[in-house]
Amino acid sequence: MKHKHWRPDGLSRDTRRQTYVPPQQPAVQATLNAALQCHQTGRLSEAERLYLQILSVQPRHPDCLHLLGMVAYQSGHHSLAAERISQAIAVKATVALYHSNLGNALTAQGRFDDAVASYRRAIRLKPDFPDSHYNLANVLKQQGRVDEAVACFRETIRLKPDLAAAHNNLGNLLWERGRLDEAIACCRRALELNPDFPEAHLNLGNALEEQGQFDAAVACFRRARALDPNIPEAHNNLGNVLQMQGKLKEAVACFRSALSLRPTFAEAYLNLGNALQQQGSLDAAIACFRRAIDLRPGYADGHFNLGIALLAQGDLAAGWQEYEWRWKTPHMMKVGQRFAQPQWQGEAAEGRTLLIYAEGGFGDTLQFCRYAPLAAARGLRVIVAVQKPLVGLLSRLPGVDRVHGFGEELPEFDLYCPMLSMPLALGTTLETIPSAASYLQADATQAASWGARLAGMDIQGLRVGLVWAGNPRLNAPRLAAVDLRRSLSPDRLAPLFGVPNVRFFSLQKDGPAAPGHFPLIDLMQDVGDFADTAALLANLDLVISVDTSVAHLAAALGKPVWVLDRFDPCWRWIAGRNDSPWYPTLRLYRQKQPGDWDGVLADVTKDLHRLAEPAPNRQTANSRMIA
Repeated sequence: MKHKHWRPDGLSRDTRRQTYVPPQQPAVQATLNAALQCHQTGRLSEAERLYLQILSVQPRHPDCLHLLGMVAYQSGHHSLAAERISQAIAVKATVALYHSNLGNALTAQGRFDDAVASYRRAIRLKPDFPDSHYNLANVLKQQGRVDEAVACFRETIRLKPDLAAAHNNLGNLLWERGRLDEAIACCRRALELNPDFPEAHLNLGNALEEQGQFDAAVACFRRARALDPNIPEAHNNLGNVLQMQGKLKEAVACFRSALSLRPTFAEAYLNLGNALQQQGSLDAAIACFRRAIDLRPGYADGHFNLGIALLAQGDLAAGWQEYEWRWKTPHMMKVGQRFAQPQWQGEAAEGRTLLIYAEGGFGDTLQFCRYAPLAAARGLRVIVAVQKPLVGLLSRLPGVDRVHGFGEELPEFDLYCPMLSMPLALGTTLETIPSAASYLQADATQAASWGARLAGMDIQGLRVGLVWAGNPRLNAPRLAAVDLRRSLSPDRLAPLFGVPNVRFFSLQKDGPAAPGHFPLIDLMQDVGDFADTAALLANLDLVISVDTSVAHLAAALGKPVWVLDRFDPCWRWIAGRNDSPWYPTLRLYRQKQPGDWDGVLADVTKDLHRLAEPAPNRQTANSRMIA
């Protein structure tokens, strides 16, 4: 997972406005005026001396007590500031500014509840005091009381429409709520009021990135960086978008710049690790993830990404442990399934009922459903909950009592286990991966029906299924960026169609259509679910696919599969290999450089020529296994 940062504007403070001045002796008034001039011009020591001089004559002078507190606040002595301002309030409790600035001092100490109480007192005394509403909103935001904070920012804007920081911070909160259009409007309004507001450029860029407007987001981050090169978040967030655009060298440079400005920036280490992993530098990526965790113990995204990198390296024992941290990442805490029953950790539980539920996409379920029969073999009664299009196919898993679709009422069970936690529960290492040649089976009647249909079409030669694109996931820009790397345009497949003795079948259910002149047999309009797809695959000789669920399905059926793989492969394919310990019949054709599909297809075309050469006594498609 990537991390980016918002930069809200800080507290509103004003030592000049709303100052209470009691009746003065002429000499005291002259001293106070001189002190205020020193204070307003930044000569804090001189101001402090003059305030103390007044207090030596009038020890209960509330304004001097308050202003001495402000000198302490501006000097970083927040506890002393709170003490002095409280003394002013003890003398004169009806001045809203005193309570508001006491709230600032308390906020600086992390005493948020006390600060909220002070701001609310200020507002009761002066309901039209915008600074108090603004500062209260900021503290409520820090406390996670988002709806209350939004209301306070809106009231601030009503009272002071030209306060750019309020528009910016309201946009921040609306982005936390996923209301991107409103967030963008708020940030744009802040920039209309103050075009040189770097935080507003930064926050606008974040919202635009979330909408997938990457070029516009890059422009915002570059502008924020130009206005203030010392904002680490501007470098970090720019790096995130550049990485999604495939500009890895620039992204790495941005993350390193962020770290040079803030060496303890754990999120920048996380993002640098992601970029290095995408470049193929796994060891360096792992070092970055570990550094992020060192800086922030308990950093769930750091552990999770470390787990992915360890799994990609083939260190499954350590990788599964770190991978469990996914449940504590912000994203999974929102969408993860929760049950009252205890999670099964692999302990003896013969006779008890175990629910194994799917997580992730179709490919994840197809790959890891293999563990359900292993649990059943240990004497557990196993029920499985999966995506509805998989129910029919997985109902034939050996040993599984019931398969339920998501949304259906579940029977009673004693234990549960997420499907991708099963390898940890069963202690899976690289050497002990359960890799049966075929752990899924097509329905024999359905497969025979498809076989008869293809026989009636008088199809000669090798039967090869093709998949060129995955789910574009357009509603999730970060995932869409990954799909752009794993999918390819169908016109790139043209070299394959020059191979003789091959008939090609489209297995592409959605996504970009192939050119009409391509010699493809497309029967997918008659495929309803994965059981139908499995029955069709049972009648093919070979599947050539990008990294999609169809590749997993074909390999789980024991069909030969050639995977067209991107330069930065999914962790499950393990770096540096062209085979898969998960699937004995699967072969990987990986890009040697990012985006090099031409090289991949040249290798595939050459091997397909060799495979399709006429051979004596060639077996039928239904009985032949291609190595």
